[in-house]
Amino acid sequence: MEFRDVVRRRRMVRDYDPDRPVPPEVRERLLEHAIRAPSAGFSQGWAFLVLESPEERARFWAATASGPPDGWLTRMSRAPLLIVPLSNKTAYLDRYAEPDKGWTDRDEARWPVPYWDVDAGMAALLMLLTAVDDGLGACFFGVPADRVAAVRTAFGVPDDYRPVGCVSVGYPGPEDRRSPSLRRGRRGVEEVVHRGRW
Repeated sequence: MEFRDVVRRRRMVRDYDPDRPVPPEVRERLLEHAIRAPSAGFSQGWAFLVLESPEERARFWAATASGPPDGWLTRMSRAPLLIVPLSNKTAYLDRYAEPDKGWTDRDEARWPVPYWDVDAGMAALLMLLTAVDDGLGACFFGVPADRVAAVRTAFGVPDDYRPVGCVSVGYPGPEDRRSPSLRRGRRGVEEVVHRGRW
């Protein structure tokens, strides 16, 4: 598939065929591509929690849900593979305190945006694109702020790693439907690009 086709076909899939697991070679390709994402200073301050067994996935949904399952959760929980990208701020602060970077004070205020989260998000995007290229569906969604501690506890995630979201992966199911938000329409290049100045 041409790259432009992968980009055009990328969308968030919200229902999965529970009887079709993600082939192991595709799972590994998702992860191999994720670590090709850019990272500031080549800090590579990311980690990926891979959840495949029914027990692991059920533990994730139990840790992140705050009530009885609704239609969205029911469809999403059929995904045979969940990958939680995590960011590590300390890796970036340590890297930029090294002699070739010259910020010996490790001051977080030097960072205009949290690149540790940005870079983990770029890794997640590479997983989304890889899923499309391999004929699967995927969705990136957030972990509710009030449930992060439960995820850490459920999976033994160290305190210096923060989940930036979750990528569900699998073959699209029969109840997959496009988000009602798409009715808003995609903003065109002419609406969002400012050439030379705002």
